[in-house]
Amino acid sequence: MGEYLAGNGYTALGVRLAGHATGPEDMLHSRWTDWLASVEDGYHLLRGAVDNVILVGLSMGGALSLLTSTRLEVAGVVAMSTPYALRPDPRLKYVRLLSLFIPYLPKDNRSPGAGWFDQDAWKDHISYPQNPVRSIVELDQLLAGMRAALPQVRVPTLLIHSRDDSYVSPENMERIFAALGASDKTKLSVTGSGHVVTRDAACHQVFEAALHFIRRVEAGL
Repeated sequence: MGEYLAGNGYTALGVRLAGHATGPEDMLHSRWTDWLASVEDGYHLLRGAVDNVILVGLSMGGALSLLTSTRLEVAGVVAMSTPYALRPDPRLKYVRLLSLFIPYLPKDNRSPGAGWFDQDAWKDHISYPQNPVRSIVELDQLLAGMRAALPQVRVPTLLIHSRDDSYVSPENMERIFAALGASDKTKLSVTGSGHVVTRDAACHQVFEAALHFIRRVEAGL
């Protein structure tokens, strides 16, 4: 997606969040505030090169983008496949304690690649093979912070979600949309894609929608 936006004349920076793109053991030592700080670092790096910043985030990155938009001066937000809250589970209250004894859990019970429409894209997709249990606690805290901040989101916002997302259900987009304080807010539902809409079969539709939104925001500045 960054390459697509860069090819259309925009400066794009892919932020590597703390604890990501190394090994699962590094995720154990990162907190949600570290992930937020990673976004802020990327923002300040961009601000030295561009006039305006639009935050674009997938899944947890969408939550970070929405929250950051209430803390820093940004022109808009694109949040994709973003969770409003974790699925209800009575075990959540015990996860912090559980993480002391069980550091990792499998991602889910489905077969590898389940939920992807573009199997070639899935084979090329890199992600951690397991979830650090402590990170569930951190994600829950991040989403609580995002929910509290949603009424303060005032910048133009585009929400994108796949109707076929079995990982984060589409109703999450509806709940975020309803809570947003922005008067300029748009939601787009796509089909034929799993959770990772930026890489799955509908990715070009997502790219084009983001580009159209960015151009519209830019024209209004």
